Amino acid sequence: MVDPILQLEQVTKQFAGSMIPAVKEITFSLAQGDILGLLGSSGCGKTTLLRLIAGFEDLQGGSILLHQREIARPGYILPPEQRNLGMVFQDYALFPHLTVAKNIGFGLGKLSARDTQLRVGESIELVGLTGLEHRYPHELSGGQQQRVALARALAPRPDLILLDEPLSNLDVQVRLRLRQEIRSILKETGIAAIFVTHDQEEALSLCDRIVVMQAGKLEQIGTPQEVYSQPNSRFVADFVTQGNFLPAQIVGNVVQTEIGDFEIPLDVSLNKLGQGSDRPVTNPEINPATNLANHSSSSLEVMLRQEDLRLQPSNGEAAMGEVMIKDRQFLGREYIYLLRTKTGKTLQARTSKEVDLEIGTPVKVLVNPTQLRFF
Repeated sequence: MVDPILQLEQVTKQFAGSMIPAVKEITFSLAQGDILGLLGSSGCGKTTLLRLIAGFEDLQGGSILLHQREIARPGYILPPEQRNLGMVFQDYALFPHLTVAKNIGFGLGKLSARDTQLRVGESIELVGLTGLEHRYPHELSGGQQQRVALARALAPRPDLILLDEPLSNLDVQVRLRLRQEIRSILKETGIAAIFVTHDQEEALSLCDRIVVMQAGKLEQIGTPQEVYSQPNSRFVADFVTQGNFLPAQIVGNVVQTEIGDFEIPLDVSLNKLGQGSDRPVTNPEINPATNLANHSSSSLEVMLRQEDLRLQPSNGEAAMGEVMIKDRQFLGREYIYLLRTKTGKTLQARTSKEVDLEIGTPVKVLVNPTQLRFF
């Protein structure tokens, strides 16, 4: 097994005057060539964690190792310039008085003039800026400036690249294009990277693994598919999938909700239906590893992903579990329907553009029971 390039062991950071740690007991590792996403809302500690890895902050607990070498522990911090890390900032941080070529070559002072020129040329070609070598930052678009920042971080051939919300200042179309380019560039170079973002779609599409953070703690780590399909906690389920949540009750092998009852095979356990095996459900008396038949009359919460809901017009007949379409958004390839239940709860359903239902239509919600997740 190949040793990880980066290891964090129980890393904790608490700022002076604060009663709550900004980062608490974070442990994970990063393999060579992988892109790891730090995903969470503002204030969750992801940028603080990135700054700890970069060497801009000291830690109060745990340790950080780079290539099996300890670079941070309580009372010791290896200076940032000795860590061989590249950094890409949200605001690009380019030198306005230097050209593209000179910005990229700024950190290559240890190389000869000839080697610097070659390295700068390689980096410019890698990020698609050929022909713009002599322009200044103010003569470039936002996307081009961010490419310069990425090329500058890659030029010294660091062990690890740290990217702090590098796409958040760009418009939607540029952001979509550039995130795929960043992934392709990093994969081509084979350099490992940590990518900080609050955008779920960005993390899912760009990263090989995702660390979901909340209030300084690690909520879940896994591949994008694992985090999306098998969220460990209600927070991860809500933040990453933006799913719908409804109170539910299990009676025998039937899950009862206000939008309908869903029959599930008796031999299916809550684990198989999605309750994370390493976290208890809300009711501590429920053991998620046992069969649904043993959960008769248990109350819990069920999550329904937007894309798992199918809408069927009620044809004007009042039906049990019927909901009303209150609004809809047309997104080109699909619709998002805003639904209102009889008790006033709001649900969202994501469908193909072929499902064309008018506002005010009463509908029945259908769902594959095997796609349900419980909390």
